[in-house]
Amino acid sequence: MTDTEPTEEAAPDGLLGWCLVANVARETSHGDGGLDIQHGTKHFRAGTLLWLPPARWNPGSARRPAVGRHRGNTRRYVHMIVRRADLENFRVKGVYSEALVRGLNGYSHDPANPRTLQNPWSREEAQSLADACSNHRESLFIEGRPYAHPRISVPNPPPAEIQIDGETLHLARYGLRGAHYSRGLPPVEWTPEP
Repeated sequence: MTDTEPTEEAAPDGLLGWCLVANVARETSHGDGGLDIQHGTKHFRAGTLLWLPPARWNPGSARRPAVGRHRGNTRRYVHMIVRRADLENFRVKGVYSEALVRGLNGYSHDPANPRTLQNPWSREEAQSLADACSNHRESLFIEGRPYAHPRISVPNPPPAEIQIDGETLHLARYGLRGAHYSRGLPPVEWTPEP
């Protein structure tokens, strides 16, 4: 996905830096087996713009630090760790606000330099991560195994049939937790005779 903002050479004077951003997904899965579908997350409404600073520590590949306006108070920025699965529409945006810089810097914010990002993204790094996150692939589950296949993922939407180790697998169901394949043929839909 390309960004529509000006390039580094043509950037306006008010630009304080670049940042990876994403929106909170409209539907997020929670609870046992991901069967509890909610709109947004506990802390952010669906569609909320979240700014994703570079991680100072590794919260795991499934989670990212994020800065955004909280569901209960839309005036202040809060810093949270969010699940990557709850985010969509990754892209790069310019940072222009001192309040946002304060939120992105967190505890390392320097009041003497309120317009300086402490841990900035380069535009190229942020764009490459946005492209990688946008090319989302789904986890692959095979009937009879309680865990996802560790080496194989499928595109979104998943194909109806795939070949793994010379065996043809058929799509049994597809949901928020990934594509589930079975060795048996999918059931034929029954239609009443007229």
